[in-house]
This record gives sequence, C-alpha cells and structure tokens, in this order.
Amino acid sequence: MKIAVLGTGGVGGYFGGRLAKAGHEVSFVARGEHLAALKRGGLQVASVVGDFVATPARATDDTSEIGEVDYVVLGVKTWQLPPAIAALKPLLGPDTAVVTTQNGVEAPQQVADVIGREAVLPGAVEVIAFLEGPGRIRQIGGGKLTFAEWDNRPTPRVVALRDALTESGLTAVVAEDVWAALWRKFLALASVGAVATVLDAPYGALRSRPGIRRLIEDVMTEIQQVGRARDIAFPDDAVAAEMAFLDDLPESGTTSLQRDIRAGRSSELEAWTGAVVRLGREARVPTPVNTVLYELASAVADAR
Repeated sequence: MKIAVLGTGGVGGYFGGRLAKAGHEVSFVARGEHLAALKRGGLQVASVVGDFVATPARATDDTSEIGEVDYVVLGVKTWQLPPAIAALKPLLGPDTAVVTTQNGVEAPQQVADVIGREAVLPGAVEVIAFLEGPGRIRQIGGGKLTFAEWDNRPTPRVVALRDALTESGLTAVVAEDVWAALWRKFLALASVGAVATVLDAPYGALRSRPGIRRLIEDVMTEIQQVGRARDIAFPDDAVAAEMAFLDDLPESGTTSLQRDIRAGRSSELEAWTGAVVRLGREARVPTPVNTVLYELASAVADAR
C-alpha cells in the first residue's frame, strides 16, 4: 500500500511510522531539521507499547517527488491546512483517499472544497503523541483512528485501510456515522479546551469545582444544540458521557489549546470555540456561553 503522510508531527508521525514499520510504502512530508533527521536516520518513535525506527520510502518537503498514492494521511494542525491542501495535487490519483485527522469538524469540508468529497475520508484521531525533536516522535497513549466515507458507505478502500491500520498495531474503527463521531470528539475538546484556556487550569481543578462543572456542561449543551441543528445525531446522554470522560483524565493534564496559547504559539482556537460560534450563527442557534469564552480566550491569546 502506498501512503503519503503530509505533516509528520505527533499524529502523522505515529500513524505513518506504524504503517511504515509494518511494511507499507510510506513517504513523509516534513521540513527543516526534522526533514534532515528523517533522511539521515529514519523516524525514531518512542512508544508506550515499544520503541521502533521507521524507514520512510521517501522523506521530502515536495509532494511532487512522491507522486500518486493510495492514501494521504493529512496530519497537520487546523491552522496549517491551507498550504497542506495546496500541496495535495501531485499525490492524487483517480482513487486516492485523503484521510483528515484534524481536531474540530470543519476540516473535511475545507479539503473537499478543493479536491471534492469523493476523495475525502473524514477521520477522528485518539492519540497522545508529539514531536520530541528532529526525527523523533513520542507516543504516551492511544493510537485509534475512526473514519469512514463521506456518506458512511463501506467501500473496499475503507476496509483496506482499516485492515492495514489494524495489522500495523493500531486501532481502526470504520464509523457507522462518521459525522456523529467527529462531533462527539468536538463536544469534549471545544468545551473543556475553552474553559481550561481561560482559567489556565488542569483537568483536576476544573472538575473539582461544582460551578466550573456546570459551566462546562453549559458549553457542551450549546455545542450539542448547534450539532443537532445541523442534523448531527447526538445521543441524549452525550453531555453526561463526556463529563464522565473528563473525570477519568489525569488530574494534572491540560489541553493542547491551552498549552499552545500559554506558550505563545499558533493555536486551534478558531477551529474549536470559534467554530462553535460561527456554526451556531449559521444555524441560528444562540451560543452565548461559547461566545463569551471565545472572546476571553482570544484576549488571552493576544496577550501571549
């Protein structure tokens, strides 16, 4: 199987590394010192389930050097999407599938607007992995990809990708309703991420205060209402289930959104809380709590 990983960070590096280690022809797209390290010694992955080194079929910053592939794993952050989408064309053949892994719910449409819905497999990733240094990925938990065709059809290419991921030691789930899966993840990320960013507090502090718990539930409820207005099939217990998930997270854990904003880096605020406000406006669903959090989090980001 021929695969291109566009964005060899935590997500793309870990999933692409596993696929390459299993014998698939995986090409990594990266830049700078990271690219130089990949060319020099392959991709070194430190993992809780065993360390390994993956040798790429090709490591490059130019997708035209790779050519057409069977699958593209789009592993960039949401704010990196425009240049990544522009780089897709040389990788696309008539049957190529581009797997989106971005947080939020808007990335599949952003990609489809350029290359067409038939080429996109919307996906949601569950993994804790990050770029530790040039040529080095560290994975400390997870390794699951939930995906499907745009219309949830069980096509041969979906089955083939599921099998390849599973044989590579990853968890692969072909969703019965991929949009419900994306919005369930969005419900958890956008709500806790916004509150944690404004308060700059870890999970343990957020969930231990009754008033903050109610605030997070209110944020989740607004997101659920926006999703339902857009025909997303949320179960009735979605908010309760995500609050239970919050209770199981490490007490000192933090969200990627608050870590990025705290460090003064580009963040996914627009794709998280910003998207809730935008999509709510489009669906004519009020989002007063999310709107306030968006303004507060934006002010924090500007100050950093």
